[in-house]
Amino acid sequence: MSDPALDAAGSSLRVAAVRETVGDTLRVDTAAGKEHLIDAMRGFAALLVAYFHCRQVVWVGMQSFHQTMGHSLSPGAIAAWLTLPVAWGSAGVPIFFVISGYCIHRGAAQRLAAQPAYRLDTLNFWARRFARIYPVLLAALILTFLLDSVSLQLPPVSHKIRDIGLEAFLVNLFSLQGVAGKTYGSNGALWTLSLEVQFYAVYPLVFALRKRIGMPAIVALVALVNVASAWLLERHDLQFFTSYWLSWMLGAWIADAGAMRSASASSATAPRAQPSRLWYAAAAALIVLGCGAFHFGQYGAFQLWAAGFACWLYAALARQSASRGVAAGAGNGAPHLALGVLSRFGDFSYSLYLIHLPIFVLLGSVFFRSELQLAIWPSFAFMLAVLPVAWLFHRLVELPAMRWSASLKPRAAKPRVTPQGVQR
Repeated sequence: MSDPALDAAGSSLRVAAVRETVGDTLRVDTAAGKEHLIDAMRGFAALLVAYFHCRQVVWVGMQSFHQTMGHSLSPGAIAAWLTLPVAWGSAGVPIFFVISGYCIHRGAAQRLAAQPAYRLDTLNFWARRFARIYPVLLAALILTFLLDSVSLQLPPVSHKIRDIGLEAFLVNLFSLQGVAGKTYGSNGALWTLSLEVQFYAVYPLVFALRKRIGMPAIVALVALVNVASAWLLERHDLQFFTSYWLSWMLGAWIADAGAMRSASASSATAPRAQPSRLWYAAAAALIVLGCGAFHFGQYGAFQLWAAGFACWLYAALARQSASRGVAAGAGNGAPHLALGVLSRFGDFSYSLYLIHLPIFVLLGSVFFRSELQLAIWPSFAFMLAVLPVAWLFHRLVELPAMRWSASLKPRAAKPRVTPQGVQR
C-alpha cells in the first residue's frame, strides 16, 4: 500500500505541472492570435492600393485635372485635391510585405521563444499555405476571366486588359508572373502574389537559419541578396522574390523581437519601457524619402517605404505591449473605433486585393467605355461598389479556404501524466 501523504503530494505536483503546460500552450496560442493593429494595417493597405488603382482606371489624373480645372474651389475640385496623397498609394504593397513576414513568422517565433528545441513541420507549413492561398487565387483568376471577357466586348477596350488565354492563366496560377509572363488580364495586382508564394517556399530555410545564426545575421544576409537581385533582375524588369525579400524579412524580424520581448517580460517584474520616439522619427523620414524617390522610380520608393513602415510597426507593437501587457499586446484588448473599422476591412483584405482591378475595369467599360473622367466622384462610387463584392467573395471563397488551412494545423499533443510528472 502507498502512503496517502505521498499520493496527495504527487497528485498536487502533477496537477500543477499540467496547469503549467496548459498555461504555456495558451500563452503561445494567444500570442499567435488575432491582432487588431495588424488587421487594421492590412485593411488600410488594401484600401489604399484599391483606391490607387481605382483613380488610375476611371480618373484623368491630377495633372490633367489641374490643367483643365485650374484653381477651382468647387466641391468636386476640393474632393479631387483631397485625394492627392493617394498618388503614392502603391505604398500599400510594401506594407503588405512587412505584415506578411510578421504574420508568417509570429507563431513560430512564439513557439521558439517558449521551446528553443521547437522544429518547424515544413510539409505541413507548405500544405497550410497552399490551402490558404490557392483556392482563393484560382477563384480570383476565374472571376478575372469572366469580367474581362465582358469588358473586351465593350470597345474601346481598356489598356489595362492583357492576355486572358490559357497560358497566361497557368503562369499566374503557378505564381510565375514576373518571371515567365505577365499578370493575368486586367488583374495587374497579381504581380505581388508570385512573390508571396516564393517567400513562403523559402521560409523553412529562413527558420532553420534563424536557429543557427540568429535573425540579425539573416536580415543582413538578405539585405545583400536584395541589393544584388535588384541589380541583376529588377533593372531587366524581372520580378523575383529576392528583389523584395528584405521588406518581408523586416516583418519577420519584428515578430522575432516581439516574441523574445514577451518571453523575457513574462519572467520579469519591472514594467517594460516604452519604445524610443526615434523609431517614429525614422519611420516618418523614410516614408517621406520614399515619396520623393517615387518620382524617380517605384522600386527604390518601395524599399524606403518598407523600412519606414517596419520602424513604425516595431515601435507601435512595442508600445502596445508595454502599455497593456503581454495579452493585450497580442491583440486581445478592445480596439478604438478607427482601429476597429480598419480591422474589419483587414478581415477581407486578401479578397479585396485579388478582385478589385477587374471589377473597376468592367465598371469603367460599362459606364464610360474606358474613357477617363474629369470628375472624381465616379472613383468614389466604384470604390464603394467593390467593397460589398469583395466581402461576399471573402465569405463564399476565402473563409472556406481559411477553414481548410486551419484544419491542417497540427494539434498540440496533450501532456501525458505519469507517476513521475508530466511528459510533454
